[in-house]
Amino acid sequence: MREKIAIDGGRPAVDTKIIKPWPVLDERDREAVLKVFDNGYLCGSEAPEVKKLEEEWAEYIGRAHCLTTSSGTAALHMALAALNIGPGDEVIVPAYTFLASASCILHAGAIPVFVDINRHTYTIDPDKIEERITENTKAVIPVHLHGLSCDMTRIKEIAEKHKLAVIEDACQAHGAEYNGKKAGRFGELAAFSLNSSKNLTGGEGGLLVMDDENYYMKSNMLRMFGDEIDDETKLRVYNASILGYMYRNQELPAALARSQLKRLDEYNESRITNCAYLSRGLSGIAGVHSPHVPQGYKHVYWMYVVEFYPEEVDTGLSPVEFRIAVEKALFAEGVQVGQWQTMPVPQQDLFQTKLGYAGSGYPWGYTERGKNMAYRVGDYPNAVDLCKRYTVVAGIHPPNGTVLMDMYIEAFEKVFSNLDIVEKHRNDDIIA
Repeated sequence: MREKIAIDGGRPAVDTKIIKPWPVLDERDREAVLKVFDNGYLCGSEAPEVKKLEEEWAEYIGRAHCLTTSSGTAALHMALAALNIGPGDEVIVPAYTFLASASCILHAGAIPVFVDINRHTYTIDPDKIEERITENTKAVIPVHLHGLSCDMTRIKEIAEKHKLAVIEDACQAHGAEYNGKKAGRFGELAAFSLNSSKNLTGGEGGLLVMDDENYYMKSNMLRMFGDEIDDETKLRVYNASILGYMYRNQELPAALARSQLKRLDEYNESRITNCAYLSRGLSGIAGVHSPHVPQGYKHVYWMYVVEFYPEEVDTGLSPVEFRIAVEKALFAEGVQVGQWQTMPVPQQDLFQTKLGYAGSGYPWGYTERGKNMAYRVGDYPNAVDLCKRYTVVAGIHPPNGTVLMDMYIEAFEKVFSNLDIVEKHRNDDIIA
């Protein structure tokens, strides 16, 4: 006899009271933050916690320089500006990512050109990049997604062939590796986020890494109003020579991030253990596809994404109908599920209307190519199909462990053993 599923009145598989939130904050973090009050510095490019975080993150990634920023988005914008990318230029970016990977290009006055994703890894498909390159293309932004790196060998080969700069969006990939090198080691510049949801958090903030001294100096100017930086002291001179921004970070987030950095590898290993355990448990369930990790990649699982395939089970539901029905049933079992991005980025209104900055049409309306740029959703079939099928399974982070993963596996087994009942409840008023 089948066990009754929770959405139909049965016992939930997951004891939600045991699920612990992210980030893990303990006495070490408290001491690190309180130490800032004793030091007397709260902000500034030369504040001690900021400087130490920059040194430690540069060493961790294996780059010569690091600058803290106010966000990962700011770091991406600074990277584009450091490369002199602006009006009339085009930058290639994946169709499935977070908005900031593309909006930073608009902030630079350039035009985003979207490329479809690899259907298995969800990252930008190198096979589709070259067909989107034009004489106006200046850079490509590969996004290391959900904690998994892009195929940087192929991307670097294409970039070198066409003389394009590479800016890594590693905002979701702290500690991820590709062929033994950390994400952030490959591009001219690479951006990271310190948002509270990320594997490395400061609450909010960003990090920008690079090797080139000129990129470092220009980026440092850009984050402080465009002020000149003294070549010897590296200190700010109050004379703005270019248009800059206020993109600095602060001491409190830097102190927290430094404390968290000491445990980043440990926390990542916990994520990897949990997700490998969960994937093994889900591997025998028809209709469920767990994350694909190619050989030579280290996935650090900022997110754990599963896909649902009604074609593999006896149901007449469409992928979207099936996903929503299963999400509701899993949510009733206590599994924390839901979508992160509901559509490919070029499908969002910003790119369909091209109203741009304050409704002015900028930057599209200022060049003929921009005016004629069309973002046809049908050009990104893999991204579209993924958005129909995937859901994020939350709670895979530490201190949660395999006890919770066992409950999740039980919940999936119950739901997929009762798909007829799941379908009966698919219109229930439950929001996952």
